[in-house]
Amino acid sequence: MATSFLPAIDIARYESSQQGLSAKALSFIGSVYTIATPDNLDSVFSYLPATFSRFRTYLDVSLLPSLDDVVSLLDAGAAKVFVSREQLIALKTTENLDLGRVVLSLAGQADQELDILQDTPVGIYLHGIQDPFLVEGLLQQYGSKRPPVYVSLANASEEHAIQLARIHATPIVPATQLTVDQEKEAQLISAAALLLANAVSDRPDTLIPSVVTDERGTALGLVYSSAKSVSEALRTGTGVYQSRQRGLWYKGATSGDVQELVRVELDCDHDCLKFTVRQQGAGFCHRFTPTCFGDGHYSGLTKLQSTLQSRKRSAPEGSYTARLFNDPKLLHAKILEEANELCEAQTPSDIAFEAADVLYFALTKCVAAGVSLEDVERSLDAKNLKVKRRRGDAKPAFAEKVGLDDKSIEASKDEIKEAASVPKDKQDPAGKNPNNGKIQMRRIVTSQESEAAVLEALKRPSQKSSEKIMAIVNPIIASVREGGDKALLSYTHKFDKATSLTTPVLRAPFPDHLMQLPRETIDAIDISFENIRKFHAAQAQDKPLEVETMPGVICSRFVRPIERVGLYVPGGTAVLPSTALMLGVPAMVAGCKKIVLATPPRADGSLTPEVVYVAKKVGADQIVMAGGAQAVAAMAYGTESVHKVDKILGPGNQFVTAAKMIVSNDTSANVAIDMPAGPSEVLVIADKTSNPAFVASDLLSQAEHGVDSQVILIAVDLSEGHLQAIEDALDAQANALPRVDIVRGAIDHSVTLVVRSIDEAMKLSNEYAPEHLILQVDNAVAVREMVENAGSVFVGAWTPESVGDYSAGVNHSLPTYGYAKQYSGVNLGSYVKHITSSNLTSEGLRNVGKAVMQLAKVEELEAHRRAVEIRLEYMNKNNL
Repeated sequence: MATSFLPAIDIARYESSQQGLSAKALSFIGSVYTIATPDNLDSVFSYLPATFSRFRTYLDVSLLPSLDDVVSLLDAGAAKVFVSREQLIALKTTENLDLGRVVLSLAGQADQELDILQDTPVGIYLHGIQDPFLVEGLLQQYGSKRPPVYVSLANASEEHAIQLARIHATPIVPATQLTVDQEKEAQLISAAALLLANAVSDRPDTLIPSVVTDERGTALGLVYSSAKSVSEALRTGTGVYQSRQRGLWYKGATSGDVQELVRVELDCDHDCLKFTVRQQGAGFCHRFTPTCFGDGHYSGLTKLQSTLQSRKRSAPEGSYTARLFNDPKLLHAKILEEANELCEAQTPSDIAFEAADVLYFALTKCVAAGVSLEDVERSLDAKNLKVKRRRGDAKPAFAEKVGLDDKSIEASKDEIKEAASVPKDKQDPAGKNPNNGKIQMRRIVTSQESEAAVLEALKRPSQKSSEKIMAIVNPIIASVREGGDKALLSYTHKFDKATSLTTPVLRAPFPDHLMQLPRETIDAIDISFENIRKFHAAQAQDKPLEVETMPGVICSRFVRPIERVGLYVPGGTAVLPSTALMLGVPAMVAGCKKIVLATPPRADGSLTPEVVYVAKKVGADQIVMAGGAQAVAAMAYGTESVHKVDKILGPGNQFVTAAKMIVSNDTSANVAIDMPAGPSEVLVIADKTSNPAFVASDLLSQAEHGVDSQVILIAVDLSEGHLQAIEDALDAQANALPRVDIVRGAIDHSVTLVVRSIDEAMKLSNEYAPEHLILQVDNAVAVREMVENAGSVFVGAWTPESVGDYSAGVNHSLPTYGYAKQYSGVNLGSYVKHITSSNLTSEGLRNVGKAVMQLAKVEELEAHRRAVEIRLEYMNKNNL
């Protein structure tokens, strides 16, 4: 589209402009200029898709620090971006970017920029020009094949703007200084005059031939225009032309077949106007047909749309088209049927025939939903502007049907989702005994196997390679670190499908309507809250530790809370308010000044009300509505809305764990984490005193977490009958669970180890270092003394792991994947730091000083030695 001039707007106020061009008049001209800044970036991203169908936006992004934001704005629909020299240099390496959509912003140094503009379609923007006469001379340096040139004036006037247009530079004029009604706003610049600044006519009456088209580009007729008729068309928003006999012609004024003006533009030679309109009534032609050309009637898709729209209004009852409009399932089935037939068509004629059927039923669905061909074409235009390209792989379900290789299928599965566990298909035999179909763990008798074979059986389920995980997580962390709220929101829209969210944060105080819960749920949370509070409060250090290591040398240690903590509460396959309790209550007890909680939103953008209720009880300052690596990055680095924290705690899938490890090793983040973590796991040790139903229920309580969970049973000298009873109970209980297909996935890599003694059982347990260890054995309290490595221990028949997960008081955020050998679970100490102090008297320095000076001498740190020596000399000199 040729651009005669650009109205400059402020997107915060253009809709409510009281002077100058209205938003409606702007759309007739077709293009606008505006500026994006870090402060209005969210508004710009909302504005672009909302106005894409109305006008093209030329966007000045030279003030934005993030190149990713610039590319994202192009993706969002910006027609062109005005950039700085540094941005242009970086953009030249951007894949898929049409440099014809880039304009270099200059400020009086145009002659110095020729080197980076050579042999490129990049435009030129000269801004703040005082004298338009200087522009023409400057442009001569760029030669006859110069790219588009845009100019803003320090003091805009109609004369100067027209002068610029006539040397084929596009003037940028504030919309508030433009008008489509000079009779009322004589002091403003005429938009019609600028539009026609370069218009030429070879007719004696100087009228300009004008083609009238609909929004799809179909020519409706040929008319003539004058400066006055164009001005009237812009003022009224209708089709107004210049009749060669009757003067101004307001189309439809007598017939009622009016035209709603969409856009007016000049052609490339400036000797013809094009009016894009929405025709009302019988049509454009005096023959009461849509068009003056041919037989006057539409054809192809335009004709089909017209017919379907007519049928929708008045389809005969019982007709096929009426059935399609009234039966969405029938229409759905026909689209699937015809798409499949198109895929199978081979010859050109068959492909054309089947494609026509697909288009017919697709357009029927569009018309039924009030979607027009113009809407579809605008969507295509918007997609054509995309710079960031997806791989375009088919979804696995469709890829598998046509035999695409596993690599293609796997590539589409690498999106990071909070729900790491996918249920097994009903037909998948995972977790089932092939002989009898029962859900059953494999059984190994350790006395019949080598030690190596037993340890191999205890290996955790394999995870993605660290390289693959890092390749996925690192770009997300970098994007959020650089892009802040915008990047965080984009990942939430992508991975959690919460596309309605416009802010990534819910701030305290949290509205009551977000915490509507049954009374029994509130009571359960309150009981759990209080028990967790009591247990963690009891861990507090009552007073500073103080020790006199020798006379006059007092060493002490005192506790201070970590000021800002980020608590990650997973979403995905389960609702986890219990994790919010386990992380939030000790943070509250420790006295952390700022508590930030992060959890993925649901697809409708809402949060789990139980989690919001817990966040309120623990005094959280905000809830970050995001999951995965992106939430970890937001808390680690902070964004415009998300508070930066000093430590991140909480479990998550392997991508969350990887993100925690990455940010904790980044000195620019300056953030700690609680521990590495993996999928949930339990190890149950059972002897002949154990209840088979209890054992089975404890195994399943962890197996239902996810297909990547693992459960281990160590059976101590159990009879075949006892073992069979446990296996039968596990099969019966598993099949009664709603998450049975997740359970089967976990059982598939779980194992029962049959051992001879409790000593052997505890040796294997300590080697495995389980997250949860359950002792269903005789004298379980005594056996607990043999535990060396475990996240948390559950003692005796009446202590299911579930009580630790929820309400007993111990914390359920525990080290997994063998990390119980090195890490503790979350506790009060996770939220505090210990600070030591030394306090010496003169006697104390005399007592310890000689040792200090000797060690400093050995290490050749003379300043260290002198710091003591100077003080001792002072004491001796002053008889202290």
